[in-house]
Amino acid sequence: MNFSGDDMCHVVAMPFPGRGHINPMLSLCKFLISRKPNNILITFVVTEEWLTFINADPKPEAIRFTTIPNVVPPEREKTLDSFHRFYEAAMTKMEAPFERLLDQLELPVNVIIGDIELRWPVDVGSRRNIPVAPLWTMSASFYSMLHHLEVFSRHQHLTHDKLENVPGISSLHIEDLRSVVRGNHPRAMQLSLECISKVTKANYLLLTTVQELEAETIDTLKSIFPFPIYPIGPAVPYLDLEGKKTKNTDHTHDYIKWLDSQPTESVLYFSFGSFHSASNAQTDEIIEALNNSDIRYLFVARGETSRLKDKCGDKGMVIPWCDQLKVLSHSSIGGFWSHCGWNSTLDTVFSGVPILTFPLAYDQFPNSTQIVDEWKNGWKVEKSSKLESDVVFAKEDMEELVKRFMDLESQEGKKIRDRARELKIMCRKAIGKGGSSDRNLDAFISDIFS
Repeated sequence: MNFSGDDMCHVVAMPFPGRGHINPMLSLCKFLISRKPNNILITFVVTEEWLTFINADPKPEAIRFTTIPNVVPPEREKTLDSFHRFYEAAMTKMEAPFERLLDQLELPVNVIIGDIELRWPVDVGSRRNIPVAPLWTMSASFYSMLHHLEVFSRHQHLTHDKLENVPGISSLHIEDLRSVVRGNHPRAMQLSLECISKVTKANYLLLTTVQELEAETIDTLKSIFPFPIYPIGPAVPYLDLEGKKTKNTDHTHDYIKWLDSQPTESVLYFSFGSFHSASNAQTDEIIEALNNSDIRYLFVARGETSRLKDKCGDKGMVIPWCDQLKVLSHSSIGGFWSHCGWNSTLDTVFSGVPILTFPLAYDQFPNSTQIVDEWKNGWKVEKSSKLESDVVFAKEDMEELVKRFMDLESQEGKKIRDRARELKIMCRKAIGKGGSSDRNLDAFISDIFS
């Protein structure tokens, strides 16, 4: 395919090196290519390590993976306790090799789509006179919280006990904000707010959310910033899902065959995401509660799979990984016990599945609040009292909760499922012809071609 000519737009995409950032960035790039497959070329930049993780993933010809050296610590060393060091390395060591890569590209660059949490793409674009569209891979509500917190922090030293009245943040989210500040290393919090401060110098702001999901927050952000703000979500791989329906390739996975054999909406899906996880003791309590409850379940355990398989009952299946959107879209799934990472939240809303929220860190706390108190498509797993520090939910409480949650005939069960289906319809309308995300993608493409 010839990628030269006046009618071509060359986009350079630079995600933060993490699964929760690379996946939505790649989904966005596929959305763009689907609109103008012969007129957009995307150079998708990752570290050499990350190329080994994603190189086999299907993608259009017009998306080309390219690498910068492994200047950040390897994924196996990334933990919650050391994340501030990884975060700092991403912000201080990736910029120079990225600029060297730009110098080596054959085609001129029309726009940079850079992850907000890298901090430096806006500066690179400014120096080179290249428009920059920062991508925010969490909720618009959390972005708004951090924006107002960044403004507040210019005049106040940040500690969680001083966060009583932050202008622009509702009382509903103040406690969530305290959890975010309390649970994060001070340096990581400082770096995060520095990233937020850079957005004011951008040309656009891209959000992975859906306008109708967070309409009031997005409209407020549009009134604050002078540049276009485009919610283009849900930035989940629904284009890949459509492709698999036609190719029917996924039935080689045992977990799909197992789901095919289960009754409609009978399976509770469990996952704690790609980074954070619960303690071994807590996970054991959850498995025991599920076995006692007699509920069917599919549990993604990553590195704990071999240990937990022996504990799994007759109605459960433990696996190290799955195609999450494919699983959540399966007719046998009746609920999702989720850590509430934003990508998982979007997967779930898109699929119309109710959520049991189990937030562990960072934006997961305000995401849980949105699900339970604003969207009302889920319940929160409340902490049990007087337990050991690494077990915060007792199996007796969880056993009762999952039985109630998976009761399709109860009034409360019907209520959250009806609401989950309403949100699913909202998402499908947004990405359909003339929907809000459909229009926003077209508007952004029009901008970068002008």
